[in-house]
Amino acid sequence: MGGPDVTRTLTEIEAAVRASWDAQTCDPVDLPWSGDNPSKGQCGVTALVLNDLLGGDLLSAEVLFPDGTRQGWHTWNVFGGTDVDDGFQVDLTGEQFVAGEQIQPAKRITRPPGRPSRTPERYDLLRERVLTRLGRQVTEVTTEGA
Repeated sequence: MGGPDVTRTLTEIEAAVRASWDAQTCDPVDLPWSGDNPSKGQCGVTALVLNDLLGGDLLSAEVLFPDGTRQGWHTWNVFGGTDVDDGFQVDLTGEQFVAGEQIQPAKRITRPPGRPSRTPERYDLLRERVLTRLGRQVTEVTTEGA
């Protein structure tokens, strides 16, 4: 991503991500955003920014309400392994769900290169905030060698 290679702990990265969330980085379907549940609506952009910093793959799963209707989709990160159940999973937004919401079996996804096509502005904003908090320059997005 340009500049000196700076190694950060996952704890430092998580703190930078959490401090960067707000209504502007929230998925529009989850507005209004609230500091009472700050990770709500942040999973997609958070998983992509973590992927930029650490590589790995994405896991994505449908989420159902208690009555079985679809609530939406949840996305998080996995490092190592090849199957859904292999590897080290990191889900910085897993606490957003309320009692009874059920995460269905996940699919492992290799991220396509470049910016996301769905609300790229939210991704750009979160990425810029996180990199700034980590003391890194914001550079063009690349997922090669991330």
